[in-house]
Amino acid sequence: MSRAARLMLAGVAVAVVALAIGMIAGGRAFPRIIPGLPDSGAVVRWGLPLSKLLMDVFGVLTVGLLLMAAMLLPSDKGVLGRSALHYVKAASWTALSWAGAAFLAIVFGAAESVGRTVPQIADGAILSSYATQTTQGVALTLVVLFGVAIALFSRGAITAGAAAGLLAFAMVTLLPAPLTGHTSSSPNHDLATSAVSLHLLALALWVGGLLVLAAHALRRQPQLEVAAARFSTMAVWCYAGVGLSGLFSLVARLGAVSDLWTSEYGMLAVAKIVAFVLLGYVGYWHRQRTLVQLGAGRPRAFTRLAGGETLLMLATVGLAVALSRTPPPEFTVPADRAFELLGFPLPEEITLGNVFSLWWFDLFFAVVAAVLAGLYGAGVLRLRRRGDAWFWGRTASWFIGVALLVFATQSGLARYAQVMFDVHMIEHMTLSMVVPIFLVLGGPVTLALRALKPAARRGDRGPREWITTILHSRFTKVVTHPAVATSIFIGSTYALYFTPLFESAMQEHLGHIWMTLHFLISGSLFFWVIIGVDPGPNRLPYFGRLLMLFVTMPFHAFFGIALMMMGTVIASGWYEQLGRTWGDTLLQTQRDGGAIAWGFGEIPTLIVLLAIAVQWYQDDDRQARRADRRADRAGAGDPELDSYNAYLARLNRADKSE
Repeated sequence: MSRAARLMLAGVAVAVVALAIGMIAGGRAFPRIIPGLPDSGAVVRWGLPLSKLLMDVFGVLTVGLLLMAAMLLPSDKGVLGRSALHYVKAASWTALSWAGAAFLAIVFGAAESVGRTVPQIADGAILSSYATQTTQGVALTLVVLFGVAIALFSRGAITAGAAAGLLAFAMVTLLPAPLTGHTSSSPNHDLATSAVSLHLLALALWVGGLLVLAAHALRRQPQLEVAAARFSTMAVWCYAGVGLSGLFSLVARLGAVSDLWTSEYGMLAVAKIVAFVLLGYVGYWHRQRTLVQLGAGRPRAFTRLAGGETLLMLATVGLAVALSRTPPPEFTVPADRAFELLGFPLPEEITLGNVFSLWWFDLFFAVVAAVLAGLYGAGVLRLRRRGDAWFWGRTASWFIGVALLVFATQSGLARYAQVMFDVHMIEHMTLSMVVPIFLVLGGPVTLALRALKPAARRGDRGPREWITTILHSRFTKVVTHPAVATSIFIGSTYALYFTPLFESAMQEHLGHIWMTLHFLISGSLFFWVIIGVDPGPNRLPYFGRLLMLFVTMPFHAFFGIALMMMGTVIASGWYEQLGRTWGDTLLQTQRDGGAIAWGFGEIPTLIVLLAIAVQWYQDDDRQARRADRRADRAGAGDPELDSYNAYLARLNRADKSE
């Protein structure tokens, strides 16, 4: 057995031991069994957390293998090398094992849900009902299907782009199962959902990347120094993401700080925090000592420390599974249906002061805004330090867009948008028709291409090369085609509000996040085609941009008129449950929302018209100056033209003498 295989087995054993200790400490290993009540037995009691632990381990391994192949190891003009291809093939087996562990979790979960042993549900009816009708069962079923899909597609992936796509797919597959546990029942479920999502993604990249990197070092594979340096840079951000998201996750579940030492859940959380701090110290030691030794051709210190860090990480994963099986401490929440749905009490009657004062922290979009502002600011700062100019108007436009994004998602506007349809329409129009205009005028792609350095190895893909590849990809060419971008911008609005999709999105926080992201992305795509200053595969002439704008805007007016004429309430099941007693009726707020959609388009249309006019004038001016320079260069080197010009000058002098 190879050293890498022994490390993996040792890591799994450590994770199982940590799970067992956590189950015992949390009181889930030997619960009190009340006579007369159904009990699924010790096999199910231990089989369910063990199968979930295997799910986590194989899921993290799949992410790590695909990360190593797509991002950490160098490629040759987008084609994977031999080691990277080996890791992609290995990911197909870990993904299949991931799906198998999820199936075992379905079996044990179904048995636990009805208080029976596994043989007692062998007829399949209970198993089928659990897998298709319960929230956790459906989530596990998705993991099975997605895991099998990743396993199949991994067999034929030979490019870095395909591996990156599978990596994104694997990270999405991580989310369904954990988000249906304590997260969905947390009083502050919006914060808990966002925190757990960010926590899982950052943790999977960090743990999975280190696991495969340690195995890569033990197998003495080439290009270890390059992969370790890239992982070290990524690990710093993952560590920060895991720490912050874990902190917010605890805040969403604990009623008081004292719960950390007075409840089983809190004590397990403290143990996980200690392991996290130790991992941070080990990572710091990596950056300060072992990476230097690795660069000097002495990989043994790195291998030893990476192996120890891997064991500590898998022990942390085991504690996390035990924590998910331990009920969080109970604390008093308002017995209010609106609080249960929203995560906050129903606000008072809407006023302008309340819109600007009742701020609501949305972790996901706070992170999005911070990343957008931070990366753009870092790019501008790098250009300035290098002595390159960057137009201040683009910087101002970008940060105006980010500020509007923060206001639309964090202020009282975001609170009332979940309660009143007309306020929701203001938020929708702001996110899809105002914020994107300022963002695309900021030229983020151009800034990134100028600020980022090319890959150190010729033919490899660094961040700059990935941006260029995506910019010239077939997918980008399709979605940025004017007809496609316009169809997405217009059609998705009608499809959302005139189908049950809107009510479904309002019911779940993840659905609300995807809906808000769609507003932002579809608007950015549409206005990028019309007024974007970045290079793109489909560039319309300025007259075509004007035509595209004037053809599109009436459809928003028609949408608004349709809303005003409707006699039924959209998403009535959602709004009626909130029990709002102040303000206009549901139907009237819907008609007001239609009026807003009808008239709101004039503001962005005016801004876009001004932007097109300025861009058109500047383009004509640049072309005129370019033509003058070409004429000057051509005239300076053409004897016949010089002779002809001299002849004309002599004729002019002769006419004057006469």
